[in-house]
Amino acid sequence: MKPKIFIDGEHGTTGLQIRTRLAGRDDLEVISIPEAERRNKDLREEFLKAADVAILCLPDEASKEAVAILEGNNSTKIIDTATAHRVHPDWAYGFAELDNAQRAKIAKARLVANPGCYPTGAISLIRPLRDAGILPADYPISVNAVSGYTGGGKQMIAQMENPDAPDHIASNHFLYAMPLKHKHVPELQLHGRLDRKPIFSPSVGRFAQGMIVQVPIYTSDLNGNASMADIHAALTAHYNGQNIVQVVSLETSATLPRLDPEELRDTDIMKLYVFGTEGSGQVNLVALLDNLGKGASGAAVQNLDLMLGHG
Repeated sequence: MKPKIFIDGEHGTTGLQIRTRLAGRDDLEVISIPEAERRNKDLREEFLKAADVAILCLPDEASKEAVAILEGNNSTKIIDTATAHRVHPDWAYGFAELDNAQRAKIAKARLVANPGCYPTGAISLIRPLRDAGILPADYPISVNAVSGYTGGGKQMIAQMENPDAPDHIASNHFLYAMPLKHKHVPELQLHGRLDRKPIFSPSVGRFAQGMIVQVPIYTSDLNGNASMADIHAALTAHYNGQNIVQVVSLETSATLPRLDPEELRDTDIMKLYVFGTEGSGQVNLVALLDNLGKGASGAAVQNLDLMLGHG
């Protein structure tokens, strides 16, 4: 019998993208509440309990509510795309490329927390250097990033696209989270294996999908005074043997006149770059991804496949 998949919140941005990715699949059955009934609590509970895997595409509090509904029900596996459980010790972190053991952890887990889009990019750059012993745990990490506005969900999409909206955003690019208390910070610190809280400065551009995440580093402050080549080699070794996270060669990176945040739109891959000049004492580590691809829906489907034994 085909596994039943229920997307709780399928009419939101992430849910719609997951539904699209699953639309052509004949190895599973997507069960769906009619849109007119999506606020029917009893029907929602029925669908959650009937699913083999429930994918939660909800705000944090609604996500916790859904998990509470399934408490004591060990037959329904859960993938949560919200922030609510990303640092919870009982949940597997849904970044399969985190280390050599993570794919197996996700495959065996009943509870999987899908990573945030910004942390996906930042952790993909930081974690390999921590694991390789190159980056000290107390290094003062800063993360600077720009995302497409779909990362803000339906509300921000309307604010950016509808000039008649009362809260219309006219800016082509804007910075936010200036108090440095963004909800992604605990996730970045924990899964980046950092002793110090990183400085995280996100921004949004007037484009729908795409993302650039930057982590600038002074090589003189790294263990062993690691070079650009050492850093690139550590990233390459970490991601060897899989085809989703791609480490771009130093030679190719050196020829790029610019980097377009929309380059990987509608894909589920991520590209990593090491920019700089060898011997200068500085590098800029950069991740390029689709905030709705590897940064959200693509990762959720990847985790779903692992949990179903397909990966």
